[in-house]
Amino acid sequence: MTILRVLTPADASAIRRIYSGAAVTYLMRPEMTAPEADAYVAQVIEWSRATPVAQYVLGVDVAGDLVGVVKLGRRPAGHGRVSYVLREDTWGRGYATAAVEQLAASAFTAAALDSLGAKHHPDNPASGRVLTKAGFTCLGADGGFVHYWLDHDRR
Repeated sequence: MTILRVLTPADASAIRRIYSGAAVTYLMRPEMTAPEADAYVAQVIEWSRATPVAQYVLGVDVAGDLVGVVKLGRRPAGHGRVSYVLREDTWGRGYATAAVEQLAASAFTAAALDSLGAKHHPDNPASGRVLTKAGFTCLGADGGFVHYWLDHDRR
């Protein structure tokens, strides 16, 4: 079962593993170092304490194993942006789709957003399948990315 949970300082080594290898290919960043992972988890914890929360980052946990993260960033006018990254050895098992579906449900209820957007690199069609399975509609390519949209009333 895939669950979303808050990150803790103990997750830093798992975060480093998530942000490595093929998982960073389309993120336009190098692999995460141990100090960067520690700093990232500390930043995520700080963001979670803000009022209101502008950036949600939750761990994707499968049977006690942190395999990825999903993010929800608040934008103006009741809109949010969704992103996600999973550890390479967990791809193709439905974890990303389950995580995005859970995040979208929370975005429309707990975060009271009206719409969500997401994008992926055109060379990463698997990410597009995740979004489509989670209910997002493809809007097409623009600015080097493929863009998606989900309205609250479509859930």
